[in-house]
Amino acid sequence: MQQAAAVLVEELGLPSRPEGGLARLPEHPLDPLCALEYEQASVARACKEHAASLGLDPDILRFNGVNAQEPVKYEVLAFLRGEGLRPRRTAMAILELFAQNAVVEAVIDLEAHPPCVTAWKQMDGVQAALTPDDVLECEAVLKRNPRFRAIMAQRYGISDVDTELAVDPWYSGFRYGSPEGRVLQCLLYKRSSPDDNHYAHPLDCIIMYDFHTDKIHDIVFHGGEQGRNIPTQDANFHRSLVDRPWRTSLKPLDVVQPEGPSWSVEGNVVTWEGWQFHLGFSWREGLIINDLKFCDQGRMRPVMYRGALAEIIVPYGEPRPPFELKCAYDIVDYGLGLCANPLEVGCDCLGLIKYFDAVVSDSRGRPHTIRRAVCMKEEDAGMAWKHYEYRNGHTEVRRNRRLALKFIATIANYEYQFSWILHLDGTIGFEAGLTGIVSTHALFPEEHAAGGQPQWGTLVSPGVNAHIHQHFFQVRMDMAVDDPDGGACLQVVEVEADPMPLGPGNPHGVGFDITQRVLQRESEAQRMCAPERSRVWKIQNPRVLSPVTGKPVAWKLMPGTPCPPLLAHPTSSHATRGAFATKHLVVTPYHPKEMNPAGDYPLHPDPEQNRGIAQWVQADRNLDGADCVLWYTLGLTHVVRTEDWPVMPVEVLNFHLKPWDFFTQNPTLDLPPIPNKRTIDFDRGGGAKAGGSGGLAASCCAATTLGCCGGGAACTCQPGACACAGGECSSASRAAPASCCAKPATTEPAAAQPSSRL
Repeated sequence: MQQAAAVLVEELGLPSRPEGGLARLPEHPLDPLCALEYEQASVARACKEHAASLGLDPDILRFNGVNAQEPVKYEVLAFLRGEGLRPRRTAMAILELFAQNAVVEAVIDLEAHPPCVTAWKQMDGVQAALTPDDVLECEAVLKRNPRFRAIMAQRYGISDVDTELAVDPWYSGFRYGSPEGRVLQCLLYKRSSPDDNHYAHPLDCIIMYDFHTDKIHDIVFHGGEQGRNIPTQDANFHRSLVDRPWRTSLKPLDVVQPEGPSWSVEGNVVTWEGWQFHLGFSWREGLIINDLKFCDQGRMRPVMYRGALAEIIVPYGEPRPPFELKCAYDIVDYGLGLCANPLEVGCDCLGLIKYFDAVVSDSRGRPHTIRRAVCMKEEDAGMAWKHYEYRNGHTEVRRNRRLALKFIATIANYEYQFSWILHLDGTIGFEAGLTGIVSTHALFPEEHAAGGQPQWGTLVSPGVNAHIHQHFFQVRMDMAVDDPDGGACLQVVEVEADPMPLGPGNPHGVGFDITQRVLQRESEAQRMCAPERSRVWKIQNPRVLSPVTGKPVAWKLMPGTPCPPLLAHPTSSHATRGAFATKHLVVTPYHPKEMNPAGDYPLHPDPEQNRGIAQWVQADRNLDGADCVLWYTLGLTHVVRTEDWPVMPVEVLNFHLKPWDFFTQNPTLDLPPIPNKRTIDFDRGGGAKAGGSGGLAASCCAATTLGCCGGGAACTCQPGACACAGGECSSASRAAPASCCAKPATTEPAAAQPSSRL
């Protein structure tokens, strides 16, 4: 394995290890860059000094994205096992030479004295991600353009574009201008104040604008003469603009853990109820789960080396110009981690929360800390298992619990909430939650003529169309499955349930069985979900057999929310560049440079060389006994409802990974049979009913269970009689029934813990 790693390192051209080092190396080789590394090692200074040595003006450098460069997997695993050197600490910076309209990939050795650039590669013709800094600058520069200001005044009567107009820049492809330009399609909206929901007031105009050169390539008006009339009806949800009283019927609902959490954190390594993993974060992907393992009877067993959301595509279904270009690739185009929200304490995550900060680079190479970028919390997950023995009335039941890690990103109008979820029984879940504001545009003349009804969307307000569209999320999972070498020899097996034909072996027609097929090569491993056949995929390790079944230990990938196919025509630009979304599952062999399924850059001079996963699988590499990486796509077709306006209720998509013959039995048999002491029977002791005086029965204590009582009646901890002014039955009350109601200690909701940095 180490020999293979050495060959791979040589193939990638990684720098050799010179003398020198940071004052303090990170605790884990996969730790993200921290603010100290930006300042002490100074990625920006190293890049500017190198640019100057090449005769370039260092002031033209613009930092698009900076990450710690992930070492090759086999080097990381060898180091963590104590069998190899710590991988060299390096950073990868994507730079824009703004005046030259060029992109550079720079590798910085953070351990050198001083830190220095060891690789500088100019990427001809590509365009970098549209960062939050870029979006704000594009809007500001466009608003200063004299031609733009004149158009806004003449057609719409907007004279103060700075306060009355909002601009959403999207990538547009190479249709306008040359590949050397950075042409964006700018969607325009009127607003009455900074807090106004400007998506309620779309202009019938899209500007094709090169914000590097301040050149307007094209202006498309699609609304005819009626398009001059901007929709005026407000649709606000900002607390200062909501024109209705807040409801008062909701009572407080607190999540309290009086004894603290069940997890522990050391640096970025989290341990929780058998699970252990490293938490990472990148400017492109956001949250990353590394080196996920499960402690089974004292032995740490690898499950997944790396899991992260790899790409999002949002294709719109309006075929008429100019909206045929409307398709967002939210990770490669914008950088999901750059767009992460600082989570609101007490709102985005409830309960006893562990927050992690994230550090990213701004456009000048300075560290920017996103406070509370990731939250971690324990949640009740319903019943873990139960059996009621009807013969004697005995019940055995246990509660399940889950550990959820979540971050939220805002991409223009949409918010996305992404969660990795670990369960006590070994289940791994991934959830994508969609909320925010649907993208809108003004009606076409023919739609006005047809009574104001849009053809490819939903009328959410007079004159406002919310386009029909789809969302696809592809998750990359580098599985390990009981292999300390990170899953170097795995198989992916497609499992289906099939009915048996009538015959001597099935005379009554009730038989059915499963069929299993190993996906041998990449050409066979581009699959669709088939719920009618209960299709799942098993990732198994043929080198480790279950002591119970004698079969390979495995995990199965279970589709969750039904996922539609990409509806754009196969020859369309959406389907060509977004080919990853045309299949639900694709399997490839591990390669450290194959990380971005829609290509490494938003635009490339040769689209065939920037197709990502569609390009990789053409090699048709072997998968049987390979280091398998799974790319799973989940999604939905969004036909907008009026209930999605003005802000969309969260829509949740999910899938799961579950152990299959990995454990010898249910791993939650050791859960203690302890009922929750704060659970109250409302009709017996839960306080006043809404609108009435409460339904307190005679007893809330059982012979074997301590509980809460209220109502003011006499109290003894015996069946059939229990009440007091308000309190809990104490254990001492069994010996002294007259004093069974002990005043409960005041328990405040646990305060949020301080953030850790990622």
